[in-house]
Amino acid sequence: MIDTLDVGERATRVAVLNYASTVNIEFLLRTFFNKASMKEAVSRIEPLSAGTMTGLAIQTAMEEVFAEEAGARPASLSIPKVAIIVTDGHPQDQVQEIADRAQASGIEIYAVGVGRADIQSLRLMASEPLNEHVSYVETYDVIGKLTSKFKETFCDVDMCALGTHDCEQVCVSTDGSYTCDCYEGFTLNPDRKSCSRVDACGLGTHDCEQLCVNADGSFRCDCYEGYTLNADRKTCSRVDVCALGTHDCEQLCVNVNVSFRCDCYEGYTLNPDKKTCSRPNICALGTHDCQQICLNIDGSYGCDCYEGYTLNSDRKTCSRVDVCARGTHDCQQVCVNTDGSYSCDCYEGFTLNPDKKTCSRVISSSLLTTEESCKCEALITFQNTVTSFLETLSTKHILLFHIIFSIATILDSS
Repeated sequence: MIDTLDVGERATRVAVLNYASTVNIEFLLRTFFNKASMKEAVSRIEPLSAGTMTGLAIQTAMEEVFAEEAGARPASLSIPKVAIIVTDGHPQDQVQEIADRAQASGIEIYAVGVGRADIQSLRLMASEPLNEHVSYVETYDVIGKLTSKFKETFCDVDMCALGTHDCEQVCVSTDGSYTCDCYEGFTLNPDRKSCSRVDACGLGTHDCEQLCVNADGSFRCDCYEGYTLNADRKTCSRVDVCALGTHDCEQLCVNVNVSFRCDCYEGYTLNPDKKTCSRPNICALGTHDCQQICLNIDGSYGCDCYEGYTLNSDRKTCSRVDVCARGTHDCQQVCVNTDGSYSCDCYEGFTLNPDKKTCSRVISSSLLTTEESCKCEALITFQNTVTSFLETLSTKHILLFHIIFSIATILDSS
């Protein structure tokens, strides 16, 4: 993309913002004015930690990157502001409201999705018409095929408004082209681009490090915003607001020209008060895919299971623990799984001992209760009495014998 642009202080200015769960401005619009330096800086960019705080990134771009103190030209020059958002994930914060605010402030947003990017989120943040501002590629390796599309879009702009002209001071649009002019008090040089003023500063003989200001036939030195003039009245030093110790940042203070902004350590996000920090609760966002339990882990998350379950190899779903199958139980005969634990049992004909682990064979006589045992003893006594009585009977009592014997038999059966 940088190679397709006419990069320069008076041409196209480029900034790069890197984000994940936090946002890092890699360089501002005023940092580099040549392609080589920009590409060298891009090659050194390291990915941030996990997370996709796209809304926070858009807000940072709107408030800090497209600011005049960061290198953006004054709004009166009507130079287009273009943001190209490249993402391969699903936003973990709200993007539509902040994207609408950014567009309302004059920023044109292009959304480029890569791989698993959420297309609906790309459409929520991109400018209209969506078919021109939303793009998708399968991998980062083929993202270069989009550069021609952006080049055609950027080139279809007034040359003075785009800032690609080479006028030193003033650009005047003229029917598809432009001419150069100078500020009041300056005159256009023969090259028709640069301007000169017959004064001390215009002669270039001053020794000011940053700014030369004409003062009644002489000059004085001054500094850019965010710098202060040193005791030699020529050189400048950056104002270190953070070092003054007057900031109220909870974690990190970052110098921004003559002011400052607060930032947070990795794994934390800046709260709406722009001063304090909080660790992002990814589990509470509801975007995780854990089947049972979600655990926040340093700005990311991990999955876990309820007691009695174990995490499967996909690190997301859970299965009930089969304690018996593990073979670690101490049951003598039968192991029975019970809600993540186990209990012991015995084969038929055995009974579980008091230790709840070993088994003993059941003795048949012990199967009779005390009540049943008493009934049996009474029956035996009755049978013996009947037998003795029958032995004393004569043969004429045969019928009675059969009757009594039948009664005894019935009792015996019961």
